[in-house]
Amino acid sequence: MNQSQERVVGIVLPAFTPRREGDLGIGDTRAMSEWIEWAANHHVGFLQLLPINETGSDDSPYNAISSVALEPLYLAMEDVPGLSEEDIAVARKQLGTSLQSRLVDYPQVRSVKRELLRLSYPRFLTGDFASERGEFLRFQQEENTWLNDYVLFRWLMDRAGGSEAWDLWPEQFGKAALAREFYESESSLPGNTVAEELAFHAWVQWLCHRQWRAVRALADLKGVKLMGDVPIGISYHSADVFFQPGQFHLDWYGGAPPETMFKHDRFIQRWGQNWGIPLYDWELMEKQDFAWWKQRIRKLTEIFHIFRIDHILGFYRIYAFPWHPRHNAEFLDLTEAEAAERTGGRLPQWAWRADDTAENKAANCADGDRRLKAILAAAGSAEVVGEDLGCVPEYVRPHLESLGIAGFRIPHWDSRDGRVLTGSELPPCSFVTYATHDHDALAAMWEGFRLAALEPSGDPGEQEAGRWNLRMMAEFGGIDWEKEESLVYNERIQWKLIDGLLASRSKYAALMITDLYGMSDRFNKPGTVGGENWRFRLPFTLDHAYRDIALADRALRLRQSSREMGRAKISPGAAI
Repeated sequence: MNQSQERVVGIVLPAFTPRREGDLGIGDTRAMSEWIEWAANHHVGFLQLLPINETGSDDSPYNAISSVALEPLYLAMEDVPGLSEEDIAVARKQLGTSLQSRLVDYPQVRSVKRELLRLSYPRFLTGDFASERGEFLRFQQEENTWLNDYVLFRWLMDRAGGSEAWDLWPEQFGKAALAREFYESESSLPGNTVAEELAFHAWVQWLCHRQWRAVRALADLKGVKLMGDVPIGISYHSADVFFQPGQFHLDWYGGAPPETMFKHDRFIQRWGQNWGIPLYDWELMEKQDFAWWKQRIRKLTEIFHIFRIDHILGFYRIYAFPWHPRHNAEFLDLTEAEAAERTGGRLPQWAWRADDTAENKAANCADGDRRLKAILAAAGSAEVVGEDLGCVPEYVRPHLESLGIAGFRIPHWDSRDGRVLTGSELPPCSFVTYATHDHDALAAMWEGFRLAALEPSGDPGEQEAGRWNLRMMAEFGGIDWEKEESLVYNERIQWKLIDGLLASRSKYAALMITDLYGMSDRFNKPGTVGGENWRFRLPFTLDHAYRDIALADRALRLRQSSREMGRAKISPGAAI
């Protein structure tokens, strides 16, 4: 792994978020290419995209149906061989008002894009695409270790009405062995189209990998790094779990311990977050030299220069539930004794040991060391960041730093002796940001703390927390919050806070795209499914952002601050 020492600024820009002229209601590879050009012109060192693996029915990028397969929704349809301008114009007409919506309409967008792919595939097979067909054939041969199981899983999903919930599939193919028998049986029927259907799904993945590799090539050319994400888990309803169940403990589900700050969710306050991800059988994986993980990481680094390991604490130990999230409501108001009676004596716990003794801490750290070294070996020259937020044992951050993995620093959460850790006190091997995609945008966060602190609702605890967080953020940004004429969020406060990030010693300083443009929109609200989660789209295209004086000024201000704070990434051919 090659971790350079240059300090850079990055923008969190989920792949579904950017908007461009001619898109189909969701961000795509052409839109991301436009933002790479923008990043190069504004001295932004990296763009953080979040996971881009194919999602399931909840549309969460952290609940993928494959550890390798990519999400077809991000395809730029103009670059799909066999489609015409007229085809795309008709599709845009079908989408109607969804094209201008501030939220992605996943069902409609998915339906329209799938229809276009089904339309183009036979044209690809018979049209003047000999070179591309050869490329597709090589892709199938080179990617067979994961692709064969994936396309069979997708074919089975089609047979099950589009559902990835394999534990609810018809009995005749609800288990891996039965599914392979079902496939053989269906393939032998006269006039069957099984091979063509499997090939179609492989072709879609070829398109995805082809387009994202082109995005990577452009990023290399422009000197901008792409940052991806490795969720700590893989969906229970995934091709990996269905065909490789031995890699997982399928009767335990990963999550996080109880947390009182989630006022909207009694279950999280009572029991914790149950993410529904099956636990890994780390012993088996280690015996196999972490082959599953190494494949996952190697495929990721074909596209990304940097990647974040989501909930890296799970490599040391993870909070686990002995029931699937679909049963959460049944356990909500039970006592521990009543819950244990339903689960055969099992209760939510740290798997497989808590950090309650020095010996356990040492053992957990040793486990994390072996597992993360395997990740680093697979990463090669890619840079690795660890999302280490939550209940963080004291051994984690020193260990991550010893491996060269930059951990997260949230300024208002980092204090010493009742004062904020200033940017000059943060370690160089760190990733500083005010928020992740799971938190409020900077504007909403500041206003939330301000209102709690200065306009109390009657809850002394909330007022105290608001005052504490407001003070921590203000001190980090060099804002004298007690002498300010007005603490209402404005551009002056915004840039004080941003400059505080950029001035820090941390190698990586990241802003969400909403933070740069002063928006309050949110990407995700943990503990909830559906709603507005993972759907936010920018209300403007980049063409508009260049022409709009106010929007252009914010980008130029970021470029200026990056240069003043020593974070400017001067890219080849970029504006100076």
